[in-house]
Amino acid sequence: MTPVGESWAVVGGGMLGLTLALRLRDQGKHVTVFERADRVGGLASAWSIDTPDGPITWDRHYHVTLLSDSALRRVLDRLGLDEQMQWVETKTGYYAADHLSSVSNTVEFLRLEGLPLTSKVRLALTILHGSRVKDWQQLEQETVEAWLTRWSGRATFRRFWLPLLRAKLGESWPEANAAFIWATIQRLYAARRSGLKKEMFGYVPGGYARVLERFATVLDDLGVEIHCSSTVEGVERSPSGGLDVRLAGGEAKAFDHVVVTSDTPTADRLCADLTEAERARLRGIEYQGIVCASLVLRASLSDYYLTYLMDDLPFTAVVEMTALVDPQQLGGHALVFLPKYVGPDDPLFDIPDDEIEARFVAGLQRVHPSLQHSDVLGVRISRVRRVFPIPTLGYSRRVPSMATSVPGLHLVSSAQIVNGTLNVNETVELAERAATALQASA
Repeated sequence: MTPVGESWAVVGGGMLGLTLALRLRDQGKHVTVFERADRVGGLASAWSIDTPDGPITWDRHYHVTLLSDSALRRVLDRLGLDEQMQWVETKTGYYAADHLSSVSNTVEFLRLEGLPLTSKVRLALTILHGSRVKDWQQLEQETVEAWLTRWSGRATFRRFWLPLLRAKLGESWPEANAAFIWATIQRLYAARRSGLKKEMFGYVPGGYARVLERFATVLDDLGVEIHCSSTVEGVERSPSGGLDVRLAGGEAKAFDHVVVTSDTPTADRLCADLTEAERARLRGIEYQGIVCASLVLRASLSDYYLTYLMDDLPFTAVVEMTALVDPQQLGGHALVFLPKYVGPDDPLFDIPDDEIEARFVAGLQRVHPSLQHSDVLGVRISRVRRVFPIPTLGYSRRVPSMATSVPGLHLVSSAQIVNGTLNVNETVELAERAATALQASA
């Protein structure tokens, strides 16, 4: 048990910070969370979209839980929500050459136009091989293009894999290592490895608005203090020992330990007492951002939860949430996410909302020509300049350490997910690992 009086601060109230706060409190620590937004959640936060029928509240970005997401499900169980999960078998679409097809099973995949049979066979073998690879560190030394081309062939890479890489990594895809695609394959195969017959997608009724509300209540009941609308401007050594968390407005609060869960450029800015070598490592991490449109539609577009886009469109995928979520959760309407992954300095971040809306709706009408402007009941645009790090060659050797040269100061961020893809389950797993490491080092 932590000595009486020892205090911990967690800077950042996303799922990473909240899970970390929960586990630190489980260890007996006195924990305070600081979140600059007016509510907890970070990238998992919810928001409302205005429509003629009233506001629709759901997640700001698209999230899904897999049956095999054991770390996240442990937290949901702790919150009393796992047993309320709704599980659905979803379908997948494939849009190429201005034609929308289903690729929801093996037969449909084999019938798919645009790829010769030899390419389909090599593609299937690539995925099967990737599911059996164990040494992700070896894959980290090779570019994703080189690995996929070797296994799938140049034509299949160009026709199939490249649009998918651009969908997730934008124009930064040439920098990614092969462990990136390996991690994606591993997550999708997790159910089969664990003995489940097939993977199912799930959600908590009410979405992350309900998850986060319940999370905050549980933490409050445990004695964790959560301060929203609290912008941290710096974490510094205190003259009297320990660390000061300096807030906007000049107020400073003293703690024995501080865990900063922000992206690495923000951590570099907040933690001025770090050595130059530590700060250079933080600055060396490259990030990918996102511009994502949430559209509330009068009715559903298709049965596809996810539609892969092979053609050039303003966004990089179509995610129809109501192919997974009961439309009654959304006032009887449909909710569609249109993400576009771009670099932090991409001009798209500075384009007005109405222009992005016009581009994205026009693009969606290409995929679904029956969509009319009158069917679009509400739109809201999310912009986040740094969502996840780009897994460059040899990435694990450049990951910032959780421990720092400043006594009591710890750094935990998505940059430390070295052999996975950024999703809520990976985030929770990182928090679990960090809590164990912090307990050992404190």
